[in-house]
Amino acid sequence: MPRIPINIQEGKIQEESKASEIIVGIDLGTTNSLIAFVKDGQPNILKEHGKSGLVPSIIHFNDNGEVVVGNEAKEKLSTYPERTIYSAKRLMGKSIHDLENYVDGLGYTIIGDEKDEKLLKVKVDDKFYNPITLSSKILSALKIKAEALLDQKVTKAVITVPAYFNDTQRQATRQAGKLAGLDILRIINEPTAASLAYGNGIDLDVVENIAVYDLGGGTFDISILHIERGIFEVLSTHGDTFLGGDDIDIAIANYWIETYSIDTLAFSDLKYLAEAAKIHLSTNSIFKSQVNDIEITLDLKQFETLCNPIVQKTLQSCQQALNDSKLDKSAINKIIMVGGSTRIPLIKNAVANFFENDVYDAINPDEVVALGAAIQADILAGNRKDILLLDVTPLSLGIETVGGLMDTIIPRNSKVPIGAGRNYTTSIDGQTNLKVSIYQGERDLVKDNRKLGELLLKNIPPMPAGIPKIEIKFMLDPDGIMTVSAEELRTQTKTSITLQSQYGVSEEEMAIMLLDSINNAEADMQSRSLQEAKTEAVMIIQSSHKFIKQNQSWLSELEINTLKDYLKLIENFLKEEDKDAILQGLENLNTFSRPLAEKALDKAVEQNLSGKSIL
Repeated sequence: MPRIPINIQEGKIQEESKASEIIVGIDLGTTNSLIAFVKDGQPNILKEHGKSGLVPSIIHFNDNGEVVVGNEAKEKLSTYPERTIYSAKRLMGKSIHDLENYVDGLGYTIIGDEKDEKLLKVKVDDKFYNPITLSSKILSALKIKAEALLDQKVTKAVITVPAYFNDTQRQATRQAGKLAGLDILRIINEPTAASLAYGNGIDLDVVENIAVYDLGGGTFDISILHIERGIFEVLSTHGDTFLGGDDIDIAIANYWIETYSIDTLAFSDLKYLAEAAKIHLSTNSIFKSQVNDIEITLDLKQFETLCNPIVQKTLQSCQQALNDSKLDKSAINKIIMVGGSTRIPLIKNAVANFFENDVYDAINPDEVVALGAAIQADILAGNRKDILLLDVTPLSLGIETVGGLMDTIIPRNSKVPIGAGRNYTTSIDGQTNLKVSIYQGERDLVKDNRKLGELLLKNIPPMPAGIPKIEIKFMLDPDGIMTVSAEELRTQTKTSITLQSQYGVSEEEMAIMLLDSINNAEADMQSRSLQEAKTEAVMIIQSSHKFIKQNQSWLSELEINTLKDYLKLIENFLKEEDKDAILQGLENLNTFSRPLAEKALDKAVEQNLSGKSIL
């Protein structure tokens, strides 16, 4: 018969029961990532007791091909910069042309071909990884962590993205989730998620306008929302997907290189120190350290000088978002600060001065987005009926018309989901095929905007130019992902396409990757089984020590010593990472401790019947 684990804790025997399915919320950040879930109606960051829930968004590839993510990878950043990938989110949906002013400062190698933008890859030794694959490894690590801590399968998630992520970047994020084994139920904008966390539990009679200022490691967003009777309506959004705390770190590192004539090869070390300096100068006036035996310093005044250009760019976006929302500064009731970079006093003061109001940072700015994602997950699970989310598309969507012009079909800041269409015709006599090129952006010429894809309407009956009546429809779903259809209305000839990321992974490539995961399933399962056994053992050891401490008044010396011997054996098996030995040790402990646990329960009942309170 299978073993039924028991928890020796507070004199009670508890049989493990399978929990109901949990939909988690994930903040896939540039610098750090988090995972959250809702328990008893409240969102919680998933973390080990006494530890931060932050998982550095860093991937390291060992010599033997093993991949590590998080703090373990971060420790390799200085010693193995060419194998340690950070800020992968900044690469999502980007071409090599987009990154021409960024790649020189990285410790790892990015390659690409301007003629084929799909070839953007990160090179590690003789292997190549695209940004989607890299992001999927972070998501996989979060999934494994969640399953270990929740002790159940995690297959469904809500993932947040910057509000200014375009369709390509949203598709790339969804593909990364799929590669990680996650069913992405919804992609939600980060500022909108933050507003959900802020609005959780507020009085439904409250009517207010809020600004969500979100400055993370690699991206910036500002969103203006109206909250009324549980309806969260996004009025406008603006931002920059290539502006964040990373840029402050880079500016500091470059300042040190120039000031102290340091070799650019030390850039990775300097960027790592820059992050430490940024944190230190939030509460101190000067930062000192050493790199390559050179003493470097940065005082608060110079730090703020380096920060100021970045801060001013964010304030320009704030003004644009206000203009688009058609609200004055005086109409904004609260300014919610999101993202670790908003801890910098200069930024707090600049935002407060711009809006002429105090900023609100009562919720941890590192955690607020993940908490909001968990609330959205709870809404999708059907547990929340009191909240309605009305989001917007951040950029205009349209097609290329004659002369390379952009004809907008869905304007930016339109509510999603949304459908819109427009009628067109042919420009050449007898034209039988029509190619529709789809773009996203705000420029008049398509060459200045981002091409998302194209579809071909075939077999149009030959007619004189201007006679065919062709309707092109855009359908934008709640994730901001688009389907485009074209139909010649006179003959009902039609076609449609769901846009796929030009910078992503094809279905064929994804199938190969998933097949590879199947081929390695046995090894992965062994690793997973060992980790599950270790997790269970640690929990049992902790609860057993607590049991001994709480019940030592009636436990005999022999019983206490025997329990400790069992625990010591299990601890030794943990060091040896012997899964079978760990499980056998737990089985032996369980057999010996069951009568003691029953006795503890009897004593608790006896105390209760005698009128004594049970602590």
